[in-house]
Amino acid sequence: MTNTGTSSVLADGTVYSKRKNFCPFSTSPPEAYAPIVGEERMERLYRIAQRVRGLKKLALNATAKGGGVAEMLYSTVPFLNMLGIDTEWKIVRGSRQYFESTKELHNLLQGKSGSFSREQQQTYISTIEECARQNLVDYEPEVIEVHDPQPLGLSHYLRRPHETWLWRCHIHIDEGTLESNSGLWDFLTGWAKHYDAAIFSAAQYIISWWPLPKFIIPPFIDPLSEKNRELNQEEIDRVLAKYRIDPRVPIIAQIGRFDPWKGIDRTIATYRRVTQERECQLIVAGGFAADDPEGERILSRVYEDTKNDTGVHVLNLSLDDRLENWREVNALQRAATVIMQPSTREGFGLVITEALWKSKPVIGADVGAIPLQIRDGDTGYFYETPHKTAEKVVHLLEKPKAAQAMGNRGREYVKRNFLLPDRIADHLMAIYMIMTGAVSKEVSSESIVSFHPWFNLSKRTRAQCL
Repeated sequence: MTNTGTSSVLADGTVYSKRKNFCPFSTSPPEAYAPIVGEERMERLYRIAQRVRGLKKLALNATAKGGGVAEMLYSTVPFLNMLGIDTEWKIVRGSRQYFESTKELHNLLQGKSGSFSREQQQTYISTIEECARQNLVDYEPEVIEVHDPQPLGLSHYLRRPHETWLWRCHIHIDEGTLESNSGLWDFLTGWAKHYDAAIFSAAQYIISWWPLPKFIIPPFIDPLSEKNRELNQEEIDRVLAKYRIDPRVPIIAQIGRFDPWKGIDRTIATYRRVTQERECQLIVAGGFAADDPEGERILSRVYEDTKNDTGVHVLNLSLDDRLENWREVNALQRAATVIMQPSTREGFGLVITEALWKSKPVIGADVGAIPLQIRDGDTGYFYETPHKTAEKVVHLLEKPKAAQAMGNRGREYVKRNFLLPDRIADHLMAIYMIMTGAVSKEVSSESIVSFHPWFNLSKRTRAQCL
């Protein structure tokens, strides 16, 4: 076994499996969510779950340590099992060179200029082939859901008759980027064609030319997880004391992975403008996902940029204990007055969802799926320039009642749209539609089924909304 915080991963990559008597983590039972989302929404979940009860499902992704995908799976997998859907979770194994290659693929899909080199392609293919040879799917699940580009190629090698394979894309992927890069288009489409359907976080990420059904299902947070549960003041103060953060000084915070797309430099520049008018401090806190080797370079750059600024706390939060990490993130978010996430690309931004759930005003960039969460002037503000954004931060610092009202609206918005029970119901409904033939590659390959109001409809020409 290898340690992944409070849980472990078996040598074959298994993170959770009742079949193997290996269930090292759990989540709150379904009935615990009724006081939060209401009985009507829970009844919808139960009705849909009943349709697929007894289904065998396998989730495959690249890491159990760090990142939003793993975080959702830590709640999704045991939750589905409680609903009667027999769900397992495994991760793919790969060398640092493989993860360097998949990170480059990720960056290219998000708009970085360049090409996915022949050497990088070969590294990717050889790793996927090795995973296939290692009997990664070692039983007969009916549904296999593959997350993001890292394990995308597995369906080509492993799919068997009567299985349903779904690709779940969580990243900021742009169809225009693919269309202008024929090599990247051919590489990605060559793997995607082996799937029965694809699931995207927002309408603007859909690859409309792919001949398979597409679903729009936003990500979610678990409101009862260690990262999002209510904390008392003592718990918050304990974390602040650990990192020598003065709770009497207003806090601006950016919390998430150390990643070149996250706009950390924008946050630092904004903070420095704010300090010209108001006393405050900045927390830049995060960690490294196991499948993202780029994080260390970004962290070093942030350290160098802020080494002479005593008001900036750069925290590399340990992932050795997952629950402790989540508890510390929870406390830092709750201690902050303003949360920033001015990303230049963003698949969704669960750190924004988390902050809104804690009734914090959030300033994020008007990119990707962030506008699905931030409504400018209502649940937060959009980043503009350091000077203009600093004015908004100062306003929030000087008008605590206005900041609280904005935060409360954000919490209600998340409650209506981005909590675990509703989005799990959407996933199960999508699976039911595919398995019953309501949508299929043969009959409805161009269909787009959305479980959330569309953003940027002008980019789409055909839709089916539920």
